[in-house]
Amino acid sequence: MKTLIYAVVTASILALPVAAFAQSSNEPLTRAQVKAQLVQLEKAGYNPSSANDATYPAEIQAAEARVAAQQQATQSYGPGMNGSAQSGQLAAPAMAPANSGQ
Repeated sequence: MKTLIYAVVTASILALPVAAFAQSSNEPLTRAQVKAQLVQLEKAGYNPSSANDATYPAEIQAAEARVAAQQQATQSYGPGMNGSAQSGQLAAPAMAPANSGQ
């Protein structure tokens, strides 16, 4: 029983650095990254100069949602889904040219 406990403790200690490394993406943004994000928000319809206190959170959150949707659309894999595929129907057989009596 003691060896099982030691094995679990050892495994958890060895796994801690991996978990800590996976969460280390909280680095501060550079000035250029912040400016690029602001440009993206402005292209999505957010105008920081016309924001007032009553509509500020809703306006920027809506712009952030539009930017996230655009980024997700550009990062998706596979063909676009336009609804042009049909399923469950047999293809019509090709008509053979009529024999001219030969």
